[in-house]
Order: sequence, then C-alpha cells, then structure tokens
Amino acid sequence: MKFYDFLDKEPKIDGLVIIEGEDAILAQRALDAVLDRLLPEEMRALNCDVLDGPESESIGRAAGDAVNAMPFLAERRVVVVRNCQRLRAQPRRDLWAVAENVPAGNTLVLEDLFSPAKKTKPEPYGQLAGRKALRIDTTPNADVRERFVRETLAKLGAKAQPRVVTILAESDADTGSIRNDLEKLALGGKTITVADLERESLSVEDPKAWQYAAAVVEGRTAEALAIAFELFANDPRGAGVPLASALATDFALLWELARPGGGELPARHRWRERALRPIARRIGERRAKYGYEAAVRGFEAVVTGRIDDPRAMIELLTADLGGRLAQAR
Repeated sequence: MKFYDFLDKEPKIDGLVIIEGEDAILAQRALDAVLDRLLPEEMRALNCDVLDGPESESIGRAAGDAVNAMPFLAERRVVVVRNCQRLRAQPRRDLWAVAENVPAGNTLVLEDLFSPAKKTKPEPYGQLAGRKALRIDTTPNADVRERFVRETLAKLGAKAQPRVVTILAESDADTGSIRNDLEKLALGGKTITVADLERESLSVEDPKAWQYAAAVVEGRTAEALAIAFELFANDPRGAGVPLASALATDFALLWELARPGGGELPARHRWRERALRPIARRIGERRAKYGYEAAVRGFEAVVTGRIDDPRAMIELLTADLGGRLAQAR
C-alpha cells in the first residue's frame, strides 16, 4: 500500500514489514510510524535492533539472532534492516531465509528501496513476499507530493500560491528536494509565488548531489555513499562532477561559519544556517578547510581527467571526510 494509505488506514502489523519504493524521506517516516505503533519509546532500547545491511557482517545470522530473541518486558521484539537494496546476492538470500521464518509475536522490518513496479535483479523483497508481508510503498506520485507539500507548508507556517503546489506535485522531484525548496522559500515570510519557485528551486540544480553533500557533512556516511552509488549507476562518468562540486560548496559554507566571529553565509545559502552552524562549531575551522580543499581537489581531478575512476575517488573522499567528522564528535 502507498505510504499515506498506511498512515491513514493503520493496517495490522504482523511478522514481516517491507518498506519499498525510492524515496528516502518517506521511507524514514514509514519506519518511524511502524516503530511508533509497535513499541513505546521507552521499550526500544532493549527490544529494537536496527542493522545497516551492507555494513553488518553476516547479515543473515545477525538478523536471525536478533529476531529470534525473546522480548524483554514488552509484547514483541522488532528488528529493522536498512539499506537492503545495497546488499549483494548471497547476503540478500541469507536475509530472506530469515524473513520467511520470523517467530510469532516478533517483527522484522526490511527497508528495500526498489520500485515495486520495476523488474530488477536480484528480485526485490516486496515482490518475493507478495501478500505475505505488509508492504509500504514510498514511491511518490502527484497525490503523494501534493499532500507532502501541504504538510510541509503547514509545519513551516508558510503559504504558497495554488500553482506552486501544483507544480511541485506534478514534478518528478523527490520529497527531499521539495522540502529543501520550501524551507528555503519560506524564510521570506510571504506567500511563495511561482516566480519564487522558478528562481530558487533546487529542481534546476542537482538535488541528489546536494542531498549527498548534506549527508556527508551531517555524518550520515552510509546514506551519502548510497546516494553517490545511485548517481554513478545512472551516469558512471558524469556523476563525479556534481557530487564533488556540491561537497565543496557545503564545506565552503562550513568553513565560513567556523571562522573566528562566526562568519556569514551568502544570501542564497542562508536558509541552511540553522543546520550547518552547529556542525561548523563542532568540527572547527581546520577540519572544515580540509574538507573544502579535499573536495576541490577531487572536483579538479574529475574535470581535468586526471583520474580514471571517479566513483572510487568519491567513495574514498566520502570515507575520509566521514571519518574526520566522526572524530570531532
């Protein structure tokens, strides 16, 4: 069922839940909603395990051990395996064997962000499960985007012309890009117009590259790599340029904010200050400068053709910067 149908209808949740589709923002909201229904917040520390599939050794064994454990002072135990779409064939098979044998009373949630409408190999878990699982499809369509736009405007206390809502709903943008656009445009404190949207919308830039850069600077390295790998899958030779460019821009903003006196962002990026300033304060000027210079070197290497494998360069750059940011915590 579609994401909003799941929220509205609150179907029964049994042993297996599969979050599918291609929208990371809605996938996170779906996971949050599942956990809210299954376990009170105070029970999760002892009864909820969240595993990153590609980062876990022997994911089948790890998930199996976790989901077969007894709940502690709770009605059930919940095990979440994220980023299943990045698993290789054998770990996927191992994890599916666990999914077919979830003990009664416990729940296994698989985040497998493939489109349920596409035929892919390996076969997505949603297609394997069929009706045996509760499947939550996060793929945005016009109706989903329209509701998401209206919800986001309400949370921001902002208003937009009806045409703005229609344009965003009928676009092919993901919800992350839509949210970024609206957060930025809402700072003006006036009704968002079509002219505002056309002038500032991230849809005319490289939204996934900016999402990648934001994930890096916010310490979400695994998510950043997943976005980068997706871009390289679609454009093996061309993805390196927007990724390195977006990363250099974000670290330039952090470097500016980390300077003595706090710095000031250009007007176009001022809407991000609330998120970036605490990061700049934590990592300091030296790390911010290092990140900027490393990203610029990567950008120049791709543009000039000095490297033969842009994907490997981005992977190494992401891991390097992610590790340095983690050290600052």
